[in-house]
Amino acid sequence: MNLSEIVPVKFTGDKMLVLDQTKLPGEQKYLEMTTKEDVFVAIKKMKVRGAPAIGVAAGYGLYISLRDYDGTNLNEFREKAHKVADYLVNARPTAVNLSWALKRMLARLDDFHGSVSGAKKLLFEEADRIRKEDEQSCRKMGEYGLTLLKPGMGILTHCNAGTLATAKYGTSLAPLYLGQEKNYRFRVFADETRPALQGARLTAWELSKAGIDVTLICDDMASIVMKNGWIDAVLVGCDRMAANGDGANKIGTSGVAILAKEYGIPFYMFVPTSTIDYDTPKGDDIEIELRDGREICEMWYKTRMAPVGIKTYNPSFDVTSAEYITAVVTEKGIVYPPYEENLQKLREK
Repeated sequence: MNLSEIVPVKFTGDKMLVLDQTKLPGEQKYLEMTTKEDVFVAIKKMKVRGAPAIGVAAGYGLYISLRDYDGTNLNEFREKAHKVADYLVNARPTAVNLSWALKRMLARLDDFHGSVSGAKKLLFEEADRIRKEDEQSCRKMGEYGLTLLKPGMGILTHCNAGTLATAKYGTSLAPLYLGQEKNYRFRVFADETRPALQGARLTAWELSKAGIDVTLICDDMASIVMKNGWIDAVLVGCDRMAANGDGANKIGTSGVAILAKEYGIPFYMFVPTSTIDYDTPKGDDIEIELRDGREICEMWYKTRMAPVGIKTYNPSFDVTSAEYITAVVTEKGIVYPPYEENLQKLREK
């Protein structure tokens, strides 16, 4: 399978299309985005997901929300853009690429002096630039990540940080795709990743489509495959990394990191620099999104599997402490502890 066949967010002609990832793997269906509400719901309901892909969707989403503005006052257009961004940024607060992309778009707009039509063109070009830069960034992460791995290794993944979560290649799955091109013959074990099952529905789907050896396991099987000696490295993505190296990723990631340390297995977190939040000192300061409890009780069952009225706790993310992360892989290179010091050096590159 050609990776270009999997595009989570794209522009075709004058249409913004989002691959509805809630329908995968059974159906590949694209949804047209025409309003800011469409984009908000697509992000909120995880029809588009993965921090980089959310950033791409936010950029294009801001543009399509404003392209039908028929006024000629640039200041008024800017005010409208800021209001739209304030609305979209609340769709998923933990993924920092959402706010990062919107801030970047607004900064370009605020520096622009010209016509409203020129401003619209600028917004589209900046959104397109975000997408292209993400593709290049993922390729670089794949190249750096591959230097940490050897042919035939057993790899454990959690959630989905592949091409479905980015413009192309993925973050933590990028070295697997590049390794496939070099006949590395990785053996991948994919956690199903409850409750939304991104590992089962998405990672297992895209890796198998690419011809990569992948075995699906339940989340609570991670310990036994490590104990069996089947795992040589853990590769995960990141939705927001604090300045000290604590990384927020899909719920369950921190438990995998703790297990990996117990079994002496390297744990690599793949983090685009756009996902590093230098304004957040440590992981405790990251806002954790709480989702509808029906995801636990009803979503994947023909009939409700929990008592009606039962209390639920459904955080979408947890934070892996920097002490459990062997290395952080970025598009600018591999970063090792001490992270508080060495992540700062990336800002100078």
